[in-house]
Amino acid sequence: MKKFNIQLKTFGLVLILALATQTGKAQYDAMFTQYMFNEMFINPAYAGSKEAMSATMMHRQQWVNFPGRPITTSFSLHGPIEGNKMGAGLSILNEKIGVLTRNLIYGSYAYRLKLDDKSTLAMGLMGGIENQSNKFGTVKVSNDVSAASDPQFAQNSPNAVAPNFGAGFYYNSKTLYVGLSIPRLIDNQVTFGNSGSVVKTTRLDPTKFTYYLTGGYLFTLNEDFKLRANTMLKMVKNAPIQIDLGANLLIQETFWTGLSFRSGSSIAAILGFQVNKQMLVCYSYDYGVNKIQKYSQGSHEIALNYLFSFTGRKIVTPRYF
Repeated sequence: MKKFNIQLKTFGLVLILALATQTGKAQYDAMFTQYMFNEMFINPAYAGSKEAMSATMMHRQQWVNFPGRPITTSFSLHGPIEGNKMGAGLSILNEKIGVLTRNLIYGSYAYRLKLDDKSTLAMGLMGGIENQSNKFGTVKVSNDVSAASDPQFAQNSPNAVAPNFGAGFYYNSKTLYVGLSIPRLIDNQVTFGNSGSVVKTTRLDPTKFTYYLTGGYLFTLNEDFKLRANTMLKMVKNAPIQIDLGANLLIQETFWTGLSFRSGSSIAAILGFQVNKQMLVCYSYDYGVNKIQKYSQGSHEIALNYLFSFTGRKIVTPRYF
């Protein structure tokens, strides 16, 4: 590959060169600060946990003003079936990072075992497809040279489509939840060549699994104030454990305010408004604690959640997780 007369100061160009070296992974997991409101993408056993049909949309603008930054939008719909003995859901995600565009669509199924009147243990499976493509033609390889003049970048890559599956467990009550999951069981490898892309699907390899352990608890301080604590551990072999810690105060069942911390990445402030018992609107701002913050203005994220009432049933209280 040619040596380009450019200074690699942006994430977007680093990604471009990484893709141009011919090999990359077809799957990785999108990052959301407000994951606790919607764990569908990382745990299929979450489906049906709200005991009502739930729709969630999230949009994240990461590292604002950073060229090639990740821009992620997700939508999920899930709810109970068969008298709340099972759960089913659908998740859709679109993400753009530099020249890369990804689209994911997954279906989830959960079998929910009621332990007592207050708690449930669910076991879930998910499956779907992931599609990615690269618009190399949009790259400016130097100050005076366009991508079209260089054979390495003149042609966009075709779509690379690959299947994947995941599994998980989820325990929840009205004030506590614990989840353990592996959202991507297949290690897909994508090879980009001048004549197109080749998807190489390898067999299950436990050494490459990414494990998610999540948990949260709601403390009732008094009639007007509740404190929700939550955490997520992301674990993969030969890499440091990533830890998310958060605490949010709910004021008079209406306003959320809180802070969260992601190890080696950022701290975040979260503000939320419970419009009514069915609709929640939340916003978070992430401030980076690494070198990227010097070149960006942080990250913004918006989350919208709506619970649909079933005929003859009413939602008595807002859902806290």
